[in-house]
Amino acid sequence: MISLFFIIAKNYISLCEICFISNDGYMNRIKQVLEEKGIKQTWLAEKLGKSFSMVNAYACNRRQPNLELLFEIAKILQVDPKELIGNK
Repeated sequence: MISLFFIIAKNYISLCEICFISNDGYMNRIKQVLEEKGIKQTWLAEKLGKSFSMVNAYACNRRQPNLELLFEIAKILQVDPKELIGNK
């Protein structure tokens, strides 16, 4: 079962963005974007000042970054934040 929800980011985007939640919970595309760009999770962890374990949990969808961190990841990866949001 898939339900919709809206992410409202105060100063980042002017309109609500639609994202999907599945039974598994909110899904992100961090791992896919890293692979597409040929970037290692260790590199991203260093840039974010986070542990590899934390970044790996984000990439494997065991944990989800908060909205502020999601935008920071998008900036580091030079992608639109919308590219990091998705479903399986």
